[in-house]
Amino acid sequence: MEGEKIKWHKIAENSNDINWQSNGLAVVEVGARKVTVVKAGNELFACAHKCPHASGIMADGFIDALGNIVCPVHRYKFSLKNGRNVSGEGYYLKTYPLQEREAGIFIGFAESNWLDIFK
Repeated sequence: MEGEKIKWHKIAENSNDINWQSNGLAVVEVGARKVTVVKAGNELFACAHKCPHASGIMADGFIDALGNIVCPVHRYKFSLKNGRNVSGEGYYLKTYPLQEREAGIFIGFAESNWLDIFK
């Protein structure tokens, strides 16, 4: 999203308002789009709802010891910082900027894709 305008959407007042699963993952809906939100240590991340390989639900996976999100279907691992596949299969998991502000937690989408979340 470098160089693109970002449209921010509030997803929660604070992290306690997110419906976290025991694995530190949650699914939030922004318009018609589902997004996986991750609590890894003291940081929050956001990524695609489904794995780019076989559409496994990322929130059903887990966070490994190195802080990567792991797909529950084939155990493909992805960096939460940039979406790169770190287990070598060559896929890319879409990630989204997430900001914790005084006014709440916000997720960012490229302005050019903003209307897509309402389809």
